[in-house]
Amino acid sequence: MPRKFDPEMKARAVRMVRDQAEQYGSVTKAAEAVAQKLGVGRETLRTWVRRAEVDDGLRDGVTSEELEQLRTLRAEVKQLREDNEILRRATNFLRGGTRPPRPLIMAFITTMVHEGHAVESVCRVLSEQGCQVAARTYRAWKHAKPSARDLHDAYLTNAIWDLFHTEVTAGEDLAQGRPRVWVAAPESLYGRRKVTALLRAGSYPHVAYCTVAKCLKGMGHKGIRRAKSIRTTIPSKDGVRAGDLLNRQFTAAAPNRVWVTDFTYVRAWSGFVYVAFILDVYSRKIVAWHASTSKHVDLVMIPLRMALWQRDRDGHPVTAGELIHHSDAGSQYTSIRLTEHLDLQQIAASIGSVGDAYDNAMMESGNGLYKTECIRTTIFHAGPYKTLADVEYATASWVEWYNNRRLHSSIGMLTPVAYEQAHHAALTLEAQPV
Repeated sequence: MPRKFDPEMKARAVRMVRDQAEQYGSVTKAAEAVAQKLGVGRETLRTWVRRAEVDDGLRDGVTSEELEQLRTLRAEVKQLREDNEILRRATNFLRGGTRPPRPLIMAFITTMVHEGHAVESVCRVLSEQGCQVAARTYRAWKHAKPSARDLHDAYLTNAIWDLFHTEVTAGEDLAQGRPRVWVAAPESLYGRRKVTALLRAGSYPHVAYCTVAKCLKGMGHKGIRRAKSIRTTIPSKDGVRAGDLLNRQFTAAAPNRVWVTDFTYVRAWSGFVYVAFILDVYSRKIVAWHASTSKHVDLVMIPLRMALWQRDRDGHPVTAGELIHHSDAGSQYTSIRLTEHLDLQQIAASIGSVGDAYDNAMMESGNGLYKTECIRTTIFHAGPYKTLADVEYATASWVEWYNNRRLHSSIGMLTPVAYEQAHHAALTLEAQPV
C-alpha cells in the first residue's frame, strides 16, 4: 500500500523546492536535491510541486479540492451501483414480507460475498430493507455451531430426500465399488400437505406443516400441478341414454356401491392410445383399467369385466342390484352392448348430461391425476411413449402406486387399499367371550 505523507511535510517540501529552484536552475534539479534530503521519491516530490502550482493558479489543471470531490462522487456512484445490484438480487429473497430464517440470510450473504461484494455492504442493504443483520453477527453465525433447530431441519430435509428417491443400484455395481444410483420416487410428486402426512405416519409424528414447507422451499421443491384438461367426450346421436342417478353426489356408504368410469388419451409415436378407468367412489380405488389404440366399445367393456372379476377374486364380489355404474354421455357408454351387459349383471346405469364435466367430476379428476402424475413425468416411464406397450407399462406402475401407496386427502390421507381394508375389518366381528 502507498505511504501516507503528512500534509505539513508535503507543504514544507514544496516550499523548499520553490525556494531552491532559482539556485539549481530548474524545478527538476531542485526537487531531486530536496528529495534526497527528505527521503522521498523525486517524482513524488515533483507531483506535489505540480499539484501546488495548480492549486495556486500557476498551472492549468484540476485542483486538489476538485479531485477530492471527484473521488467522493465516484465512490458514491460505485456504492449506489453495488447497492442496486444487491437490492436486485434480494428482491425475491425479501419478497415474503417477513424476516427470512437465519440459514437463508447466511446463504444469501455468502453468495454475494463470493461474487465480490463486501459483507458490510450486503448487511447494510439488508438492514435498510428491514432485515436487520450486522456484519459481526453474520461472522458470528458463520463460526457458530449449528443450533438444535438447524440440526432438526437438516435431518428432516434428509428424511424428505429419502422419501423422494429410490435406490436402483445393482448388487454387482456395489460389489465393484461403483457409485450408488438414485431415481425419483412417485412420492416426489407430493406437495406440502401430503409430505407432512407421510412424515407424520413415519418417524416424525409431530412435524409441523410450516417446518415441512420451509424444508421443501430450501430444497427448491414444489408439488406437481395439473394442466388444462382436454374434451374427449363425443355424444352419440342414436345412443340410449340412462338417467343421472348421482346428481353430482359422489359419495358411497361402502365399496361396490358406486363406480365412476371414463377414458382419456395419450399421444404416442405410433398414434393415440386410449386408457379407460373404473374408480370406486367409496375408496377412490382404481378397480380396473384398460388401454387400446381404438375407441371401440370394447375400450369400456373390457375394464368393466375386469373390475367384476377382480372384486370377486379379492373376496368382495359385487352384489346384484346394489352397484351404480356412472359415466359421461360418450357414445361408448350409451352403446347397446354396454347397456345390455349392465342390465345382464343387474348394475344400474347412470349417465351425466352432455358436455358437462361436473356430472362426472370425480372421474375427470382421476384422469387429470393420471395425466399429471404419470404421463407428464418421467417417474413411471423414462423417455417418450412410443407404443401401446409403453403406455401400458407406465399405467400399470402408476395404478399400483395409486392404489397401494398414494395418500388421498379425501379419505383422510390414507391409501385406497388401506381405506377398504379398514372398512372390511370393521365389518368382521371378533369372537366374543362366553
